[in-house]
Amino acid sequence: MHIIVLGCGRIGSLLATTLEAEEHTVAVVDRNRDAFRRLPERFTGRAVLGNVINQSVLEQAGIAEAGALAAVTSGDNSNIVAARIARETYKIESVVARIKDPRRAEIYQRLGIPTVATVTWTTDQVMRRLFPAATVTDWTHPDGNLHLLERELPAGWAGKEFDILVRAGSADARFRLVSVTRAGKGMIVSPGMIGQEGDLLHLLVHDDGADELEQRLTDGKGLE
Repeated sequence: MHIIVLGCGRIGSLLATTLEAEEHTVAVVDRNRDAFRRLPERFTGRAVLGNVINQSVLEQAGIAEAGALAAVTSGDNSNIVAARIARETYKIESVVARIKDPRRAEIYQRLGIPTVATVTWTTDQVMRRLFPAATVTDWTHPDGNLHLLERELPAGWAGKEFDILVRAGSADARFRLVSVTRAGKGMIVSPGMIGQEGDLLHLLVHDDGADELEQRLTDGKGLE
């Protein structure tokens, strides 16, 4: 896939390098010529000098054949305008914009433009490490009733099978353990899988099942 990265700062240069390593063709756009020095010598993609919201510049970057675009400049306005141009003018479906202001990011998200609010993301990551035993919401369905939660394996669950969470979830469709992160590696839950200390549980939960799930995780109900 051909992917355009707008902005060649620390995020943009790393993103471009990573995408090329995954065998995508990449074009990076920045108005500062010196910014391209962040790209490694082995980078073979396009480096396009110019304004990221200028359509002629975007066309030099190959937006007509692009399958995705990431707007990660240091300016919120430039990122959101460029994202809208890509989505509305060039009909690119996979578009994401970096937005520093979390309030604006939420607004644009509701308008259908995927955003990454760096302040919110950083705060969330810090909170996860300050309170590892807390339940964190990774994703919420637009209807507000279905959530993907992350929860550290509760004390007392190490050495126990996860089947009770899988069985309970499948019986009434109110919650279900879908995957586990173990030693930094994501794993799909399989029958008979045993919990290990340090596991992170990823659970899909409906509002109706939130209280029951919390009770099971807290008191180990069903493990005996």
